[in-house]
Amino acid sequence: MSESHNLPQNATFEQIGEVLRNHQSFVLISHVRPDGDAIGSQIALGYSLLAAGKSVRLINEDGLPDNLAFMAGAEKIERPPAEPLEVEVAIALDTAAKPRMGDRALHAASKAKIWLNIDHHLSNPKYGDLNLIDSTSPATGQILYQLITALDLPFPAETRDAIYVAVSTDTGSFQYSQTTAATYEMAADLLRRGVDVGTLNSKIYDNHPYRRVELMRALLNTLERSPDGLVAHWDLRDKTRLDLALLPEDSEGLIDIIRAIRGVQLAVFFEELVDGKIRVSMRSKDRRVDVCKIALEFGGGGHALAAGIRMKGPLEEAKPLVLAAIRRHIEAAGL
Repeated sequence: MSESHNLPQNATFEQIGEVLRNHQSFVLISHVRPDGDAIGSQIALGYSLLAAGKSVRLINEDGLPDNLAFMAGAEKIERPPAEPLEVEVAIALDTAAKPRMGDRALHAASKAKIWLNIDHHLSNPKYGDLNLIDSTSPATGQILYQLITALDLPFPAETRDAIYVAVSTDTGSFQYSQTTAATYEMAADLLRRGVDVGTLNSKIYDNHPYRRVELMRALLNTLERSPDGLVAHWDLRDKTRLDLALLPEDSEGLIDIIRAIRGVQLAVFFEELVDGKIRVSMRSKDRRVDVCKIALEFGGGGHALAAGIRMKGPLEEAKPLVLAAIRRHIEAAGL
């Protein structure tokens, strides 16, 4: 990653607005294995632009996750077409590094003349022609709320609900420490605009397939804790994924179960991927142990309290490397 003083400056809302006003065709992309903030951000900005009379495509390398299919406007999320789209502007949303959009998605957007990069990940190297990166924001959805309201763009019901889903899911239902007064003020405004909190929360948090509970049982059987009780980790084998016919989104948020163990300061989820790589998700409860710094050592990234890695397998080799790096950081922090 470049040194921060060499990175391009953030664009102003008005500079972003100029691009949105002066162009007609857009493709909005989020990261592979999209979560609520990724899909919510696409729908939120996408439907605002559609309501402004623009031509908009919403693409994701992995398509629409089953657990987010309830969202109004979700039917617009599509996998990348084989041929490049005839669009003027590509907008990357909630994507910390350009390759995280996936090869097919990048190919589909390859004719775009301008790239906008809107995100809240600290590790984002500002790869757009115009960048709007706010690592103090708890979710990309909150940045979009501020952008859309500042520019007085249309605010249809799909945009309203999608922003709520984006921010709620990325803040652990408004629980994580990066939740700010602005987050609650935004939520109050969304309520005034007609968000049905009870129904949306029920669809987000109380509507899991049975295989997710079976996955939780399988993960608990692999749970380990460090002798000092500071680190808890579990792993998902490819065989378990096949046996339970799991979808990528089935594990979303499960790491919070071991993160919530009393005394645990750092939770780690190791997952074998189809391509032989290992996906590592990390959550920290103590800002002195910055998991983004640990992730960067392995080519990953994210936030101080939540970060991820994709690294070479097998699991038996990857796991000790990551746990050793975590131990170094814990000792350096004096925990």
